[in-house]
Amino acid sequence: MAPSVPRTRAAAALRMKQIALDNQDRTIRRLRAQLATEIRRLAATKKELEETRVASHKVIAGLTEIGLSMSKKVERMKVKKHQVRANHVECHQKFQARIHEAEDSMQAQHLLIEALVDEKDSLLQTIRGLQGANNAPAPFDGDWEEEPEEEPEEEEIEDIPLGEGEIDDE
Repeated sequence: MAPSVPRTRAAAALRMKQIALDNQDRTIRRLRAQLATEIRRLAATKKELEETRVASHKVIAGLTEIGLSMSKKVERMKVKKHQVRANHVECHQKFQARIHEAEDSMQAQHLLIEALVDEKDSLLQTIRGLQGANNAPAPFDGDWEEEPEEEPEEEEIEDIPLGEGEIDDE
């Protein structure tokens, strides 16, 4: 039995080494499969990130375009607002100038009216003074009444026959 024992031991050791190698081989295959799966998942994630990055850039570009468009619109609105404000100020100034012209004209008319009233009063004083000097009644007293105007009688023109009547050539 002696010779067979070492063989069995050697065969058993060999068998154990074979089992260990088989286990390592299965572990390596399993790890390789996991690695391949992880690489595929990583590639998919990388592709997804790239697509997201591209989409983000497109969104950013679109938003930038919208922002530029809005900025242009805002600038146009500011210019328009400035023009409207300038037109309003100009119209207001013209209107104020017209008001001042009207006020100045009214003031001048008022001064003219006052001067005419003063002149009328002066003329009335002069007339009263002259009437007082001539002992004539004052027609412009406060109690003065208007006399009804009489219609002048129409004078009849005599028909002078031709050839009769004297012509004075002097």
